[in-house]
Amino acid sequence: MASTALLLLLLLPFLLFSVTTLAQTPAAPAPSSPGPLNITGILEKGGQFTTFIRLLNETKINTQLDNQLNNTPQGMTILAPTDNAFNSLKPGALNGLNDQEKTQLLLYHVLTKFYTLTDLQTVSNPVRTLAGDWGLNFTGQANQVNVSTGVVMVAVNNKLREQSPLSIYAVEQVLLPEALFGDHPAAPPPKASGPASEKSPADGETPPKSDAAHSPADHKDAAPRNGVGLGLVLGFGLIAFSVLS
Repeated sequence: MASTALLLLLLLPFLLFSVTTLAQTPAAPAPSSPGPLNITGILEKGGQFTTFIRLLNETKINTQLDNQLNNTPQGMTILAPTDNAFNSLKPGALNGLNDQEKTQLLLYHVLTKFYTLTDLQTVSNPVRTLAGDWGLNFTGQANQVNVSTGVVMVAVNNKLREQSPLSIYAVEQVLLPEALFGDHPAAPPPKASGPASEKSPADGETPPKSDAAHSPADHKDAAPRNGVGLGLVLGFGLIAFSVLS
């Protein structure tokens, strides 16, 4: 009994020290939830998307994309043209677009869902974009994924980010939609709004001659024929008068 009490007395300082140490040790902080994603911030880290970022800012599309990305469960996939892609465009290609068309062009580079490169190899075409009815077609073989607009085709192989809810892939050509850059047939010329013109003769038909179209020779030939007829009438008349007399 005495030995047990002595053991407790020896352990008491150790127990008091352990309790004090645990009380003073701060609790581990709870894991913080990740903040909202910033698309232009990710593009800036890529270092080769200056023109794309500028257009997103000018059209205010950057704000729209950030809001939609952070408030949708489906996520988003962006095909970001590099600065080289924009530099390879024909001169004036962007200047020929109005503000609405520029907005549609940028939204054409954004898919409405989160896709990995593996997903894009087997996705059902056409894939919907934020540009509405303007879709993209993807084909894949081995580790290569190509995207086609009907005007251009380019490989998708450079990952800036591939983590739900956002994928960003670099492309070396601007994705030009057929609705803006395709070959459109020329419109037929408008019909004349003035008075109807005279109907032209059908092919193979000879237009009738008007009175004014007769040549003077026609009138000369008609005069002798009329004189001969008048002489015959007078001759018969004289003969009949002689017989009756």
